Amino acid sequence: MDLEGKRVLVTGGTGSLGKALVRRLLKGEMGRPKRVTVFSRDEGKHHQMKVDWKQIQVATDDIFYRNFEELLEFRVGDVRDYHSVLTAVRKAEVVFHAAALKQVPSCEYFPAEAVRTNVEGAINLVRAVRENDTPVELVVGISTDKACKPVNVMGMTKSLQERILLEANLGQDNITFTCVRYGNVISSRGSVVPLFKHQIQHGGPVTITSGEMTRFLITLDQAVDTVFDCVRFGKPGETFVPRLPSTKISDLVEVLINGREIPVVEIGVRPGEKLHEIMISEEEMVRTTERGKYYVIGSVLPEISGVYTNTPPLEAEYSSQGITLESAGLYDLLKQAGELEFERLIVSSHH
Repeated sequence: MDLEGKRVLVTGGTGSLGKALVRRLLKGEMGRPKRVTVFSRDEGKHHQMKVDWKQIQVATDDIFYRNFEELLEFRVGDVRDYHSVLTAVRKAEVVFHAAALKQVPSCEYFPAEAVRTNVEGAINLVRAVRENDTPVELVVGISTDKACKPVNVMGMTKSLQERILLEANLGQDNITFTCVRYGNVISSRGSVVPLFKHQIQHGGPVTITSGEMTRFLITLDQAVDTVFDCVRFGKPGETFVPRLPSTKISDLVEVLINGREIPVVEIGVRPGEKLHEIMISEEEMVRTTERGKYYVIGSVLPEISGVYTNTPPLEAEYSSQGITLESAGLYDLLKQAGELEFERLIVSSHH
């Protein structure tokens, strides 16, 4: 599928991934959509997104003023509210479901709120699409490695979100529900890299939870690539998992500090944190196949996927513990993500 002439809805469209996704939709990479609707409950972020994009000088090359004015619509609404979701999906053919509570400690302290957004939000979306005469043809849910063998509330609720969305394929001939699952987005709001950069710019200390902690890393553009490839090649009930580099968080900090005299302090694992993340579990391996640069997990329900293999592409769980990125590779990845530009800010602030 491409998105030429399609009306596209992005829930959580003012978030880090949502904004990157919308920007590339407007560039026409998947075809020129008829309409892109940003759906989120934060009117302040809606306003800021409009203001920022209208003032960006490179918009003529990147977003295109004409496309921005003609194609983009902002809708204030909350995935927790069924009627709000229903109103939005009545005018959409493709839905990217990125709305979520995603901060691990916040979800631990407010688990009921995480359930309302991450679980009930998915239920509302599925109900709105399946129980009404909507034009929706495709729903892509944005998940996380924390949904695999979850130990924290965020992961538990995202795991349920995956199951709710993928189960929605039962009895459907005209609507496809798929998911993508990936690791830590380097530049996203609330992730570790922006925090570390802030601490470094202020002379430290840089706080890490454990020197042994490992994570999968992905850039915002790679995350959008994964979503777009799921649109192109995904089948009902499938979850697309990109092959990602993994690294020690302590190595990541070392590359960002880049030899400066900045203290690093270990503060202990935060509520709900794992030492290592898993992207594909042992139980999921038997229904995992390879497709290009992705692992694709078939639905747990055989009525939907029926994909079981005696020769899975993985010999063991796909864990961040299998470190693939050392310092040189980390430097290149951070540079690609635009996260090393703060170097000159540090230099200028010290003069």
